[in-house]
Amino acid sequence: MDSKMPQNNAEYGGVEYWDDRYESEESYDWLASVKFTDLIMQYLKTTHRILILGCGNSKMSEELYNKGYVHITNIDYSQVCINKMVAKHKHCPHMTWEFMDMRNLDYANEMFDVVLEKATLDVLMVEEKHPHNLSQECLDNMDKVLSEVSRVLSPEGIFISFTFAQPYFRKPLYARSKFNWSVNHRTFGETFHYFLYIMQKGQSLSPEDLAKEKLRTSVPQENDKLQRNFGDVNEVPEDENYLLNIDL
Repeated sequence: MDSKMPQNNAEYGGVEYWDDRYESEESYDWLASVKFTDLIMQYLKTTHRILILGCGNSKMSEELYNKGYVHITNIDYSQVCINKMVAKHKHCPHMTWEFMDMRNLDYANEMFDVVLEKATLDVLMVEEKHPHNLSQECLDNMDKVLSEVSRVLSPEGIFISFTFAQPYFRKPLYARSKFNWSVNHRTFGETFHYFLYIMQKGQSLSPEDLAKEKLRTSVPQENDKLQRNFGDVNEVPEDENYLLNIDL
């Protein structure tokens, strides 16, 4: 069955939309033009404990499982999704599915060796008018997720994020000393680019990323709007949602 598309981007941010969609949709993979599982093989070991954020009804987990990566925990904030995926994957005994909010992970510290997300964090930005100037709510939600990811990662764990968000916009969110990881990225695609971000726990940010972080945090507190701006851009019309212009 065809995927149910929202009337506007804001619907992506509501669990009601996803519950309704998952009721009838069997499977859908975001950013499917690039084979994500093939890209990340070099970072994974079959012994790794893997957490997948916002698993949805993607085939990714089963593909990894069939390649021997069986210690997989999948979470999503749609109970409808989780119920269907549990029933669908009874043949994968070591893989678990849990109803959970990625901003508040119910797991012990250092529980996972790898955390994966594919376009899940992009949902936090669906109501943003432009990635240069993120709302405080968006920044707070992103900080909660990244703080939780850092907390549950093992001392040498890896956080892998696959997105269409360019480094100019996404790296300022990822490259923060408090997360205790380094940030590197790779670019894929031809007419349209996708980006694979690799955060290695226990490693320091590059001197360049540290310098940029220092510059961002040195902005006076009274001018908090500037702290959210990563560059100068033209004004975007109020009715324009930039994510709608991107073919996922």
